[in-house]
Amino acid sequence: MTDTPPAHSEGSSANNRAWIRQAVDFGALVAFAGAYVFLRVRGLDGREAMVQATWVLVAASAIALIVGYAVERRLAPLPLLAGGFALIFGGLTLFFHDPSLLKIKLSIQNGLLAAVLLGSLPLGKYPFKYLLGDSIKVTDDAWRGLTLRYGLYFATIAVANEIVWRTQTDDTWVAFRGFIWIAACVFGLLQIPYILKHLIRDEEPGPVSPDSGL
Repeated sequence: MTDTPPAHSEGSSANNRAWIRQAVDFGALVAFAGAYVFLRVRGLDGREAMVQATWVLVAASAIALIVGYAVERRLAPLPLLAGGFALIFGGLTLFFHDPSLLKIKLSIQNGLLAAVLLGSLPLGKYPFKYLLGDSIKVTDDAWRGLTLRYGLYFATIAVANEIVWRTQTDDTWVAFRGFIWIAACVFGLLQIPYILKHLIRDEEPGPVSPDSGL
């Protein structure tokens, strides 16, 4: 006789993976910010501190992708996109010794996501469903609503980042990046009631954050 695991155990396992994925995704950002603050305290100017902290970002992003694969046995689309951007623009920052390349990465990544999500709405397509993989299962109407909400969020972040990095100091931009992390967490949590209302299966979703690290 084969024992069948209870349904709530499968839901709990999925939620645990979601929380682990969030922790891993944000680990690179925390590591980068910590390295930047440490280097500034040691006396490096903002530009040099950001370049040196990028080494930490690149290493942490690579580790995040590896751990994410180990947890899920696959590379989820959204973390893979964010991690790939971090590795590419982090590598360019180190190669050209120019932190503005790392700053503009946030604008390009979020601007691209906003264009894809908002541009898909008139076509009745929901690429956000693919980006999240099997994190949640909701109705098509809910996917449309989430696509609109997250598309507007990404567009707002892209515009705000352009204003901040072009007009403010390196210290201010790093602080702004930390604020965006908090805003992403709050935004993701605020979507849970909407997701629960349109959930297809009987399980409580984990946090769905629009920010997957630096």
